Amino acid sequence: MPEPDPHLTHHLEQVIMNLLDRRAATASICPSEAAREAYEGDDEGWRALMEPTRRAAWRLAAAGKVQVTRSGHPVTDPATPGPIRIRRANPS
Repeated sequence: MPEPDPHLTHHLEQVIMNLLDRRAATASICPSEAAREAYEGDDEGWRALMEPTRRAAWRLAAAGKVQVTRSGHPVTDPATPGPIRIRRANPS
């Protein structure tokens, strides 16, 4: 897997955190919301940002900033298949 672009990585992490900041403390977001928010076009190009967005979510989780969930339950293994959601690590 190619090394991620550090500027894109940082941008996606910021987008994820900004989306969470605009939600209720216990709310979660879908990675597609962050990919759409980060994408600067009006076509389906945001789809190319889905995997980088998931990787950004996992990096934030490793840093203790967010929690990745599946079916409302925390998961810690990025290799586990299935859709994910992202929420604050310590909701207030």
